[in-house]
Amino acid sequence: MFLHFAFNYFLFSTDNTKWMSPFSEHKRRILITGGAGFIGSRLAEKLIADPENYVVIADNLSTGSKEKLPDALSPNWEFIKCDVNHYRDIAEVMLMNHFTHVFHYAAMVGVKRTQDNPIAVLRDLEGIRHICDLSKNGDIHRVFFASSSEVYGEPVDLPQNEETTPLNSRIPYAVVKNVGEAFLRSYQKEFGLDYTIFRFFNTYGPRQSTDFVMSKFIRHALLNEDIPIYGDGAQTRTFCFIDDNVDACIGALYNHAYVNDVVNIGSDIEIPIIDLARMVIRLTGSSSKIIMRPPLPEGDMQRRFPDIVKMRSLLNRDLLPLEKGMQQILREPKFIIDPDKTLQNI
Repeated sequence: MFLHFAFNYFLFSTDNTKWMSPFSEHKRRILITGGAGFIGSRLAEKLIADPENYVVIADNLSTGSKEKLPDALSPNWEFIKCDVNHYRDIAEVMLMNHFTHVFHYAAMVGVKRTQDNPIAVLRDLEGIRHICDLSKNGDIHRVFFASSSEVYGEPVDLPQNEETTPLNSRIPYAVVKNVGEAFLRSYQKEFGLDYTIFRFFNTYGPRQSTDFVMSKFIRHALLNEDIPIYGDGAQTRTFCFIDDNVDACIGALYNHAYVNDVVNIGSDIEIPIIDLARMVIRLTGSSSKIIMRPPLPEGDMQRRFPDIVKMRSLLNRDLLPLEKGMQQILREPKFIIDPDKTLQNI
């Protein structure tokens, strides 16, 4: 495991009689696991913009990328390559740094990847348990956990509400998120460890990998490739721009809001997947064709439609319209275009 030498974590005071943390002057000392991923890296950028925060980004780079890390010139952050699912890795990071808050965003993501690797998905339970064990007796004020809309499964109640909608998904990814939520509730009851659970619905924006529908469609369109749709395309989703997601989550931190509670993070504007593909083609001016493929065997729910009353209270502003968010992606397409492809025909 990669770790800085001790002097990168602790500095002598002027009288050389005691050790001092390099972030002892900061009000909040924050760990972000999975911080080199799409959402985690944007969260890190926004937290680092506040000089009262010191942020440690931990990521094993299995799906994250160093290219997504913040501006190296900012003095109040550092990156540590480690795997939260390996206890010794994450224990050394947490025991050497007196964190006040943890955003646990590390997880295997992407529909195809999680369905193809169900055992690896289940290993993420180890990371959740490690975070809880290492946080329960420390200085951690609160753990923020990235759960997922997948816990709701096929909708039986719309809009999907944090308290009243049943959780009925059986796919491994959703089960892990559901069990992770149970870990946090149990550790709060047993040890008083405070938490906030974010149930993320589809989030999109610049620097998202092509494991997700929005960036995948845009990549196909920019390369004038066929856009595949599984099923009849009538299944609906909502799409939340990355800054709306991150600003709401930071609002829960700064406003001490929704402690020991669950918050849906998403949009409440539905769009059929086939209409999303048509919108992408129109905005990119692409010659791509939409092709229909058989439905996915599991995990492709007919609707996703969250109740976002809590999220709106955290944002206290309107969400970014879908077209405007897509236009922001088109200004920074490098993360969704293969290096050996070109845009000569666009």
